[in-house]
Amino acid sequence: QVQLVESGGGLVQPGGSLRLSCAASGSIFSIGVMGWYRQALGKQRDLVARIGSGGFINFADSVKGRFTISRDNAKNTVHLQMNSLKPEDTAVYYCNMVYGGMPYWGKGTLVTVSS
Repeated sequence: QVQLVESGGGLVQPGGSLRLSCAASGSIFSIGVMGWYRQALGKQRDLVARIGSGGFINFADSVKGRFTISRDNAKNTVHLQMNSLKPEDTAVYYCNMVYGGMPYWGKGTLVTVSS
């Protein structure tokens, strides 16, 4: 059974930084796309950033230039470095991966940007 476990969320002041990590475990071989989505209170879940196994990357326009995404294929991990955080980045962040044509989700980690 595939599991995704996120870590690194928390409270940060505007302008600050956080690094989210996600580790995939289970019977996994050759993961496809890995990425991060977020869901603010009362809103839908939206893509933040994703990265393919070959390094293809895309970002939501709202985070371009502030967030970076990276992955370690050997460790089945994906990281999201978030800089210059804004209050509107406040949300639950979910790790996502596509494996065997199926999407898998972590339970989410809360990021709160507030002074």
